Amino acid sequence: MLESYVTPILMSYVNRYIKNLKPSDLQLSLWGGDVVLSKLELKLDVLEQELKLPFSFLSGHIHELRIHVPWTKLGSEPVVITINTMECILKLKDGVQEDHESSGSSSTNRSTTESAKSSVKPRRIQQTAPSDPDLPPGYVQSLIRRVVNNVNIVINNLILKYVEDDIVLSVNITSAECYTVDEFWDRAFMDISANDLVLRKVINFSDCTVCLDKRNASGKIEFYQDPLLYKCSFRTRLHFTYDNLNSKMPSVIKIHTLVESLKLSITDQQLPMFIRIMQLGIALYYGELGNLKEGENEDLVCHTKDILGNSSGVEDETGSDMQYSTQYINQEPYMRQDDDQQQGWVSWAWSFVPAIVSYDDGEDDYTGTEGGTILHQQKSQALKDPIVSIGFYCTKATVTFKLTEMQAESSYYSPQKVKSKEVILWEQEGTTVEALMMGEPFFDCQIGFVGCQAMCLKGIMGIKDFEENVNRSDAEAYFFSCGENLSTKGMTYLTNSLFDYRSPENNGIRAEFILDAAHHKETYSEIAGMQRFGAFYMDYLYTMESTSGKVSGNQQDLSSSKSEDLVNVQEMSTKSLIVGPLNLRLDSSAVHRIMKMIVCAVEHEYEPYNKPKPDIVEGNRTMPNSEEIASLEEYIPTRLTSFTILKCTITISMAEFNLLGHLLPIIMGQKSSSGLLNAGSFQPLRPLPAIRILMDKINLEHSVPMYAEQLVQTVSSLSQPSDNLLHYCYAHCYLKIFGFQAGLTSLDIRGSYCLPTPIIPSFSIAIYGKLLTFPKYWTKRSHVPLTECIFELPNLTVQATRAQTLLLQTIYQSWSHHVGNVSSAVVNEVLLNEVFQTLGVKSKNPLPTLEGSVQNVELKYCSTSLVKCASGTVGSIKICAKAPGDGGKEKLIPLIQGPSDTRDLHSSKWLNESRKPESLLAPDMVAFTIQSPQYMDYCHNSGAVLLASVQGLAVNIDPVLYTWLMYQPQKRSSRHIQQQPVGTVPLGMPVTRKKEDEVSVGSMPLAKQQSNQASEYASSPVKTKTVTGWKLLTEEEYICMEPRNPEQLHKCEASSWEKASGKYEC
Repeated sequence: MLESYVTPILMSYVNRYIKNLKPSDLQLSLWGGDVVLSKLELKLDVLEQELKLPFSFLSGHIHELRIHVPWTKLGSEPVVITINTMECILKLKDGVQEDHESSGSSSTNRSTTESAKSSVKPRRIQQTAPSDPDLPPGYVQSLIRRVVNNVNIVINNLILKYVEDDIVLSVNITSAECYTVDEFWDRAFMDISANDLVLRKVINFSDCTVCLDKRNASGKIEFYQDPLLYKCSFRTRLHFTYDNLNSKMPSVIKIHTLVESLKLSITDQQLPMFIRIMQLGIALYYGELGNLKEGENEDLVCHTKDILGNSSGVEDETGSDMQYSTQYINQEPYMRQDDDQQQGWVSWAWSFVPAIVSYDDGEDDYTGTEGGTILHQQKSQALKDPIVSIGFYCTKATVTFKLTEMQAESSYYSPQKVKSKEVILWEQEGTTVEALMMGEPFFDCQIGFVGCQAMCLKGIMGIKDFEENVNRSDAEAYFFSCGENLSTKGMTYLTNSLFDYRSPENNGIRAEFILDAAHHKETYSEIAGMQRFGAFYMDYLYTMESTSGKVSGNQQDLSSSKSEDLVNVQEMSTKSLIVGPLNLRLDSSAVHRIMKMIVCAVEHEYEPYNKPKPDIVEGNRTMPNSEEIASLEEYIPTRLTSFTILKCTITISMAEFNLLGHLLPIIMGQKSSSGLLNAGSFQPLRPLPAIRILMDKINLEHSVPMYAEQLVQTVSSLSQPSDNLLHYCYAHCYLKIFGFQAGLTSLDIRGSYCLPTPIIPSFSIAIYGKLLTFPKYWTKRSHVPLTECIFELPNLTVQATRAQTLLLQTIYQSWSHHVGNVSSAVVNEVLLNEVFQTLGVKSKNPLPTLEGSVQNVELKYCSTSLVKCASGTVGSIKICAKAPGDGGKEKLIPLIQGPSDTRDLHSSKWLNESRKPESLLAPDMVAFTIQSPQYMDYCHNSGAVLLASVQGLAVNIDPVLYTWLMYQPQKRSSRHIQQQPVGTVPLGMPVTRKKEDEVSVGSMPLAKQQSNQASEYASSPVKTKTVTGWKLLTEEEYICMEPRNPEQLHKCEASSWEKASGKYEC
């Protein structure tokens, strides 16, 4: 009978996880077609043993369990399992954070677990081995597959809670239903056929609510916070592809979830708890949770082998351990390292991928009824790692940050209530989180979103800057924007997902996946990521490849391979983060809200998950042999990170109010000032001056060895390690900024910015630094550098009038002087008129402009355990003044210039000569080297050294400098400033200039270069010497200093300074 085959399968699942069940009563109820079980207790020890989670169950129970089996229509109607009210409470295992548990107890637990498994297995075989001659085995196998593939699971009121310290995280799902669907994702009774080896399922979650509260010492929650997520519904699509009808496990698994609207809310008290939960997830991923014990690791490996049949999915746990035990001498086991590896939680998650979709162990016995031929064939073949694709997609998401305060009721005995006020709103569109894996040797995660923006809400710290009665436009509330809108970008974030009608799965085509590292980098490049998203794109790739020509993700059992073959496995980890064009406006409202969030995030007393280990260095270390050194020389696994920002615009406005004195001490770890906030009425200041900064591109690259401590221990034990091995013992960082420029602008009453006034034309810089990892192993090597830094600046030009510097000083003072009240600073109207001239109108008395430029700056810093040293060069320095001359023309007056040949400076011959650019072999203006000991005790061994070389410097003291310094804004004829909206003329755009202005080196922005090297952005009047090359400049870029008429030299020296200065023109 069918009951004798189907009933043991259902009973095995129920009896495995539920306490105090009588199999006889359950079996009789199942034969009747319906089972109703109430007040069930879950077997917590079994759940912990099988799930292998780093959590332990405090409690778990089911209020009601219903099982409906349509015996008469078993081949056309699904079995329905309904769970009403299921609640589980979890916490971190004590052994995860404390290492006092001995390995002996772990081995005892492991032996107990194995004995339990061995005792359960024969009983299940006994239960699931009936023989009915009326039903052919092939029919039984087909029927069981149809029943299992179409089981409907309904869970009503699912409650999950996690407790840690004073944190209580609870997840409540009103309803969750899983059922089988057809190719159009509609509910249907489906089965796998030879023509369509695909199984589709849908899981609908209704009204998901996530709460995060704080409990007191007695474990009670005094005040309930607003839910993090309230009544959110989403749906999940599952797509399984099989190779053939007899496949026990699918070859391709896709699990994609779509949320239309996600509204998160975080209060100031929830923020540190939320960050704590995020840190827990990161610590679980990196395996940094307090040193999982050796016994637990062995349990994990054994459990994975039991499920995968000792397939290649566990090669990273067994093989890599053997590999690095040969490379790094006397090291910890592989899974106990503190580096970024696909171990720990990732191994656990991967080990259950087959278990989610495979049949029960009892089904193996059914398939073996045909003389065991099918089972023997499946076990004789090595199990293939399936390709797993997990995706999360959100159309629109918002995160609201709230500040809470206690509010008492009118009655004295009434309890206090928590009142929250929204201060920041983050909006995000088109979010995608995708993960692709095939066994442990390949893992890729991509995160991106189309657009985002942030805005200010209501008031902050008693200042009502965005209340309803304040007349401010909605555009002023948005202080951050990045990317595009979904209306213009389209639904690109759903590309190739199960919710994309163009995806291969929705068109009956088998999807193809890129599992090769080189092909992956070519396909998912920076350009491709920005084309799909636009605001943010991250790609994290981890691969482990074999240099012997075999892909490490294939079906080979590396655990049975020779240890010498395992050294050919090469690991690689790369992270690429790209941020699209962004606009950040830092005014008082935005800065105070951001700083308040930081204060709330740092105000906690949680201990870090990963505690630093004591610096204990083993005295006796085994020297590696020549083969191990050659293996290290050939390849060292490295973790690479690249962070890029494209087209960054930052606007720093003058502070309209400044209460940072109450926030900065808390961030710096000090106590907050006890003074009360005396916030008065807020009035927007218009026009509001601001500094605008533009950067074409920012690129930060970071590299660190994947197994840093093991590598350093090995290399430091060598008597003369090679430069290549020493290079990988450092953490390297390289920062490049291209097209940096700054200017002054102002915000008018209409909410638009005027045309920016350039202060710093475009330039580029590069900074490189490296830091020695684990310096405790290098204490006996005093010559090995601990830190090294190189700063390279090809050229920098700053030009400003005295009025512009006064305005810059006003903006700086508005932020540096912490006032307890709303700032009453008022900008002088005449000063604004001088800085922001009306377009097309000439000033009657134009102010002189000082322009300074420095070329070829290169600084180096290096420190060892004994000394620290710094050296640098400055190619040239030039400061000149542009002042109004006769006939309305501007004249250029040199004030400081170097290097210069000053041998004949005292004679009239020096003024008459025409000085051309010197040769490229000329020395730099300034070159210096300074060395000092780290500690005064070592002065007798390594004394201080100072070497300096300074070339000739010509200085001209001109009255125009006095005029520039003594400027004070005065009353003038008032005229209305015509201000233009921002974006009409970008900062740094060339403006029509007179021919006389072209002689100034820094008066125009630099031209676009084809190369992206920071050292190639150079324009020097004398020479340009950088790390990458040399560049000779033209005659027009050099500023001549000879007088207009040499015969008037004597008269020039005798006359007044004003007459003399008027004759020095180009």
